[in-house]
Amino acid sequence: MEKPVIHEVIIVEGRDDTRRLKEALICETIETNGSAINERTMQEIEVALNTRGAIILTDPDFPGHKIRTEILKRFPHIKEAFISRQKAKGRHGIGVEHASIEDIRSSLKNVLVNHEINEETISNEDMQLWGLSGRVDSKARREHLTAGLNIGYANAKQLKNKLNRYRIDKEEINSILSELKKDE
Repeated sequence: MEKPVIHEVIIVEGRDDTRRLKEALICETIETNGSAINERTMQEIEVALNTRGAIILTDPDFPGHKIRTEILKRFPHIKEAFISRQKAKGRHGIGVEHASIEDIRSSLKNVLVNHEINEETISNEDMQLWGLSGRVDSKARREHLTAGLNIGYANAKQLKNKLNRYRIDKEEINSILSELKKDE
């Protein structure tokens, strides 16, 4: 099978991530070289964003989240791709470099863009109604939903913000959560 081409520059943490992405795709990357992103790297991201576009694809762990958050503070409308912890788990840790080629390609097909939250479409009441907060099984329900949406796990407050920020449709949320009822 021919490798897909990604025109945007993909922002990853290190060279092992770059190596793995190049096994799956034809792409260019910017490596942050860990969680302490320097100004030169931020400037490089800005150039990529203004010329070709850029996508953040960091590890689904604390340092990866920290890097993603730092980049989003400076470039709030940058595209984001996610790989779940389960799909990024390897023998020696969690990271993009451990994900399968199919999972990497899938994550980059499902890229999301942040939007300013002018009005919340998802409320705290919605979160409780869906059982995403305030129930014994809320964490499992959030794990199922975030995996289905491919947006990375989040606690209830963070999830509500993500759902609003990415403008996720309530029908899509209902559809994914209805799968749980079939399994119960």
